[in-house]
Amino acid sequence: MAKKIAAFGEIMMRLQVPGYELLSQAGTLNYSFSGTGVNVTSALARFGHTGYLVSALPDNTIGEAALSHLRKLGVSQSFIVRDGKYVGMYFLENGFGARPSRVTYSNRQESSFNTAPAGTYEFEEIAKRIDIVHFCGITLAMNDSVRHHMKTFAAAVKENGGTVVFDCNYRPSLWGNDGYEKAKPEYEEMLHLSDTVMMNEKDAMFVLGMETEKEERTEQLMDLIPAIAKKYNISVIAGTHRSINGDNTHSLQGFMFKNQAFTFSKELTFSVYDRIGAGDAYTSGIVHGEAEGFSPKKTVAFAAAAAMLAHTIAGDTPMSTENDILRAMTESVGDVER
Repeated sequence: MAKKIAAFGEIMMRLQVPGYELLSQAGTLNYSFSGTGVNVTSALARFGHTGYLVSALPDNTIGEAALSHLRKLGVSQSFIVRDGKYVGMYFLENGFGARPSRVTYSNRQESSFNTAPAGTYEFEEIAKRIDIVHFCGITLAMNDSVRHHMKTFAAAVKENGGTVVFDCNYRPSLWGNDGYEKAKPEYEEMLHLSDTVMMNEKDAMFVLGMETEKEERTEQLMDLIPAIAKKYNISVIAGTHRSINGDNTHSLQGFMFKNQAFTFSKELTFSVYDRIGAGDAYTSGIVHGEAEGFSPKKTVAFAAAAAMLAHTIAGDTPMSTENDILRAMTESVGDVER
């Protein structure tokens, strides 16, 4: 059943170095607009839901360009406030071989979203009009004002019977020195407000400070995740395990913990064209599966296939339809569609 799904998050300008050059080598940059909330809501809109973004943009030509991009993606702008002066930016250098991709953030704390004062958003009214809301740990890292917005909005959605989705998405560069120590209490508050959480055993160990005697990743996961679900009363916890192979292909396996049981997808191996945003594709697959009442097996397989396809598309934003993903789950890929 189609749902009304909102995301609270920053709309960012992505400035990408062409090809595999370093920023210090390049003479040109390609720009687009993205952000976790943009990626998740646009993906869900492609699946037939109504996607809203709750955010702020400057009232200038850059803000207009961002809105134009959102219109192309099918994201509703009903809850976007026009205020402030700046858009946050990040520079992307594509990795190759042994050199990883690199993201460098710029101008984030001065952006319209991150400087929005209390009272900017009508959270109580928005909460009455949506079924599901998505939050991200990247947003949680910004500042106290944004964190207050997040928790106020999440509480309003819970009070109105909606579902709160929280993607842990810890970014060391955003939390700074002693990041885990600063992040832990903020994450714990969001976990208490959440129904569906995207995380894995690394988040449990490093952000929440949990301990396990297990040494293998899957065993650590199966040891820690049930304890988190019980402690914070979380209905669904999902995430991925990724490995990078010697031939530069990636392998990815999705998991989902629901009703006291784990479900794992098949391990998918694929070539990578653009990795940024693939985690948001996986999240959108989990949210869609839950909204549609898929079985855990189908939900995690759908989410993993969505993430795989996102690696094959330029830009942050997932562009696959539900049919594209269902086809990827059941058919061999690589042939020409006619």
